[in-house]
Amino acid sequence: MKRRSAALVVLLVVAWLVVAAYGGRAQGTLSEVQQNDDAAFLPDSAESTRAARLAEEFSQGTTLPALVVLRPADGATVTPEDLAEAGDLAARIPELPMPGGGTLADSLTGDVPVVPAEDGRAVMLPVALDGELAEDQVEGAEESLAEVAVAELRGLAAERLQGTGLEAWVTGPAGFVADLVSAFGAIDGILLAVALGVVLLILLVVYRSPFLPFTVLLTAVFGLCAAALVVKPLAEAGTLVLNGQSQGILSILVVGAATDYSLLLVARYREELHRHEAPAAAMRAAWRASWEPVAASAGTVVVGLLCLLLSDLRSNSSLGPVAAIGIVCSVLAALTLLPALLLLPGRRARLVFWPRVPRRPDDPGLRGRHAATRPDLWSRVANLVSIRARPVWAGTALVLLAGAAFVPSLRADGTSESDVFLAEVGSVTGEEVLAEHFQAGAVQPAVVLTSEGTGQQVVDVAGRVEGVGSVRTTSSEGEPLVVDGTVQVEVVTEDAAETLRALETVGRLRTAVQEVAPEALVGGPAAERLDTQAAAARDLRTIVPVVLAAIVVLLALLLRAVLAPLVLLVANVLSFGATMGLSAVVFNHVLDLPGADPTVPLYGFVFLVALGIDYSIFLMTRVREESLVHGTRTGTRRGLAATGGVITSAGLVLAATFSALAVVPLLFLLQIAFIVAVGVLIDTFVVRSLLVPGAVHDLGRRVWWPWRRAVPPD
Repeated sequence: MKRRSAALVVLLVVAWLVVAAYGGRAQGTLSEVQQNDDAAFLPDSAESTRAARLAEEFSQGTTLPALVVLRPADGATVTPEDLAEAGDLAARIPELPMPGGGTLADSLTGDVPVVPAEDGRAVMLPVALDGELAEDQVEGAEESLAEVAVAELRGLAAERLQGTGLEAWVTGPAGFVADLVSAFGAIDGILLAVALGVVLLILLVVYRSPFLPFTVLLTAVFGLCAAALVVKPLAEAGTLVLNGQSQGILSILVVGAATDYSLLLVARYREELHRHEAPAAAMRAAWRASWEPVAASAGTVVVGLLCLLLSDLRSNSSLGPVAAIGIVCSVLAALTLLPALLLLPGRRARLVFWPRVPRRPDDPGLRGRHAATRPDLWSRVANLVSIRARPVWAGTALVLLAGAAFVPSLRADGTSESDVFLAEVGSVTGEEVLAEHFQAGAVQPAVVLTSEGTGQQVVDVAGRVEGVGSVRTTSSEGEPLVVDGTVQVEVVTEDAAETLRALETVGRLRTAVQEVAPEALVGGPAAERLDTQAAAARDLRTIVPVVLAAIVVLLALLLRAVLAPLVLLVANVLSFGATMGLSAVVFNHVLDLPGADPTVPLYGFVFLVALGIDYSIFLMTRVREESLVHGTRTGTRRGLAATGGVITSAGLVLAATFSALAVVPLLFLLQIAFIVAVGVLIDTFVVRSLLVPGAVHDLGRRVWWPWRRAVPPD
């Protein structure tokens, strides 16, 4: 390796070591800049957002309730002694010490009352946390006030009620927030460890080398550090929103994408080592052949992800830039750090492939050996597709269409907040107890803001809505409180605001009150969740066609054709449809899941179509390269045979990394893990191996229309 090349290699390695040093710290503290509040994600135009602004005039400030629910373990009626224990517990709650000094009383908006249930079998202690302080990180701790308060309340209840015969749960909005953040806590360690472990295992099988898998894995880890180094300051500044879901997806996406791009470069580098004596010369040839398909596939993914900026929800619109940053960092690591690491040993660089060291045909080390003449697996697949192209692609398309027929059975109209958790958590159990003994909707009622003149009509109409428990006008000194000609009507639903039934009730409430008061605004936590689901459904209708159009344009520029991009797009849409149909069957009838959030199909589409196109790009760039020399049909066969192994390995890696999301016990991430993993496998083993090459082979030179003249006849 020449001195200039050696200096560049060392410079790149040192630069990436600096990135890893600072980026590693940023990665470890990303959870500190998360926002997991649905209300923060809604656009200003949402009805619940506008209602919240008006409602601020009717209250002293926002609260985040934590509800301590007590019940005799034997299900008996609450005794006077039980009430005394509950009173003692309520008195001690404000005195709970906080990690940064002071007590919990400093963060409460009022006293902690003891509220017995009407059936006499349970007691509730409402703990009203200051809403503005609830998300702030507590001094001397890494958790927010809500997390610390819930943990302290659970600890106090367990300690004080031991031996009393009372059971206690901490639920309510604060309890759900704490349990949600706790579930996302797996992202910082377990999720990444599982993903890296699975990738390492696959790489060991693929390369059968003790050195190369660690080189590729190190590239992915350094890429993740670079992404964290960019994302964290942007999240701190409020430029983008990072929540637990987007952080988990970022980790998985970077590890999977960086490994995929590395696999492509390493495969081409191994191929070039058979032609070049000097590893540096082989790397230059491999890099020149690999950078365009890698950059094109990454660009397609980035464009698809950035289409999420069109979303009305900040959680969706910010995922686009977060994930796009991760993809860019993956490409940079694969095209700069990986070549440097592979060339770092100098003249001994070939040994990184040990024990299967690639050599030139005229290498003295091969003297006396004979190359295998039997074609490998992918050569045989390529020959099969070439011989029976039309039956192969037509039969594959019919199978995918059959799978897509089940898409209408996918239930993606939202779930209750308690359904989000796949493991048993205190907030969910506590809510079940709360709903059994109390009017759960009273904790976070819906609010209607309307003019003073229509206030009584709204009260009358709201009281007749199915699912409404009680209605009252916010008053002051016995008279309705009027602010700038507006009154506030509080509507208590029969179900807790976190439930799907409460959302349905709020939907009916909006329809009813706006018939008599068109200017009325319905807000509250249930309305916020309803608006979030409606915005997600609109996003799906808006973003999908934009993503498809953007991908067609990029493919046309890359392949210098119009028909080929359309073939690839139709193939990947078919793949997505079959994946969602299969997912519907598994979710409904195998896993018996309660439904899905409306963002699940959107995320599934963006990831599958953008990532699935990756493999078709890897294939078609090689097919075009071969077609320019040998003609389209021969080029298709040679391209499929050459890329089969590396693309299959890349698909397995990406499917395995997304499967790691299932370790986080949350419904949304389990569903995304299944959809993307299964979809990638379908793309890899069916679409890219059979459907696309079969269709391209059948079309022949016409697939490059209108620039087919550059390709010789078949």
